[in-house]
Amino acid sequence: MLANDDVNFEIASGEIVALLGENGAGKTTLMNVLYGLYSADEGEILLDGEPLVLTEPSDAIEAGIGMVHQHFMLVPVFSVAENVILGVEPAGKAGWIDQKAAKEKVREISSRYRLEIDPDAIVEDLPVGIQQRVEIIKVLLREARFVVFDEPTAVLTPQEVEGFIEIANGLKADGKGIIFISHKLKEALEIADRIVVMRDGKTVGEVSPADVTEEGLAELMVGRPVDLVVDKSASDPTEPVLVLDHLTVLDDRSQEAVRDVSFQVRAGEIVGIAGVQGNGQTELIESITGVRPSIAGTVTIGETDVTTSSPRDIHRMEVAHIPEDRQRSGLVLDFAVYENMVLDSYYDEPFSHGIRMDWGAVRESAAKLVEEYDVKTPGIDVPLSGLSGGNQQKVIVAREFNRDVKLAIASQPTRGIDVGSIEYIHSRIVEERDEGAAVLIVSSELDEVVALSDRLLVMYRGEIVAEFDPKTATTNEIGLAMLGSAEAAK
Repeated sequence: MLANDDVNFEIASGEIVALLGENGAGKTTLMNVLYGLYSADEGEILLDGEPLVLTEPSDAIEAGIGMVHQHFMLVPVFSVAENVILGVEPAGKAGWIDQKAAKEKVREISSRYRLEIDPDAIVEDLPVGIQQRVEIIKVLLREARFVVFDEPTAVLTPQEVEGFIEIANGLKADGKGIIFISHKLKEALEIADRIVVMRDGKTVGEVSPADVTEEGLAELMVGRPVDLVVDKSASDPTEPVLVLDHLTVLDDRSQEAVRDVSFQVRAGEIVGIAGVQGNGQTELIESITGVRPSIAGTVTIGETDVTTSSPRDIHRMEVAHIPEDRQRSGLVLDFAVYENMVLDSYYDEPFSHGIRMDWGAVRESAAKLVEEYDVKTPGIDVPLSGLSGGNQQKVIVAREFNRDVKLAIASQPTRGIDVGSIEYIHSRIVEERDEGAAVLIVSSELDEVVALSDRLLVMYRGEIVAEFDPKTATTNEIGLAMLGSAEAAK
C-alpha cells in the first residue's frame, strides 16, 4: 500500500512548519522515514544539501533530528535528570554515572530555553505539561537541530498550550527547525511560519497562515467544505437517566482514582467532563459501564441500581458506550468490519438464534451501517486494521447507535481523528441528544467538550471541582479549574 507518494517537504533552521492532514494522509509514515524508523523506497533526504542515510533512530539523532512523541517515552519512577540522560549517561569515576553532571546539564538547558524544571523531581509526580518539557530537554541534550513534535498539545490545558507555544518560539529563535504535527487548526495558524497539507499520501498544498482560515485549511485537508462549528439547538432536559451518588473507585494500583463523585445526566442533555488525562476520568467511565468495580457509592440508570451490574447487563439497558481507546477496548483489529459491527450484540436477535449465528443478518446490517455512517472501506470483509483511525471510530459509533439509546457514554470520542470524521461524529452525538438520550462526554480536547456540552463539569485528582455553563465560561476559567485552581472552582 502506497503511504507516501512523491512527497516533497523542506524545512529551514529557525522556522516552524506545521504538517496537517487527515488520518491516513501519510504524515506519520513521512516522519517515521525522517526519524529512521522506516526506509523510503524512492527519493532521498538531504541535510545541508548532502544525502542523508537513515537506517535507525540513532542515525537521525546523530544527524541532529529529534522527535517528541505524543505519548511520552519516560520512565515514571525516574527523576527528570535520570530520564534525560538515559542512553547517554555521563561517566564519572570508576564508571559510575555522574549524577552531578547530569543535573547540571538539565539546569543548563532548562535555563537557556526557560523550561523551568527541577532535575530532582520524579516524573510521575509532574503535570503533563512539565513531563513534555522533560521530553524536550532530552531532545536538546542530544543537540538536535530539527525537532518533530507529534500532536504536542493533545493532552495540555489552555495554559500549558500557551507555555508550549512560548517554548517552540524560543527554540525557533535559537535557530532550531520545528515540524509541528497536529489536528488543531487554530494552533497551527498561531504557531507556524508555513503550513504543509497532505492528503492521500501526497502533499496537496502549502500555505502561509496569513493567507488562510481554519475553514480553508479543513477543506484543503479533506477535499470538501467542513463545518467546524457544532450545530446544535438549546437543550430541553427532562428526567434524570444517569445518577452517581458519592461514587469512589480505585485504580490499578489500589489508589483512589475517583473520590466521592456525585452528579446526574438528564434525558435530552449533553454533560461534558473536562480534565487533563489521568485525573480519574478513565476509572469513572469504567465504573459506570460495569468494567471496574467501585468501593463506595452507587450508579443508577433510570430506576435501576447498576453499581454491581455486568457490562452486558448495562448494555442491554439501552446504553451505548464509545470507549476511550478504540483499539484496545472497542474493536478487534484482526476481525472484519462486519464482525466488529456486532461485537456487543452478536448474542441477541436478529444476529443470533439460540446457539446459531445468522451471518446473513450480520452482513446485511453491516453493509447498511457502512453506507449510513459513511465508513470509508473497500468492503465489509476487510480487517479493521486496514481502516484509518477515523473510520475505525465510525465503526464503533455505528455499532453503538444502531438501536434505541437511552444513555450514550462517549470517552474521547474524536481522539486522534481528522476534522472530517470529527464533524460527522459530533453531529451523530447531538442527534442522539435531540432524540431524547442522555449523553455523557469525556474529552481532554477542551474545544470539543465546550462545543458539545450543555453543562460542563471539571474533574481534577478524582473529584468534580467545578461546574460551568459552556455558553458563558471562558477557556481560561475552565483551564484553571483543570489545573486544580481553587479560585476557578468558586
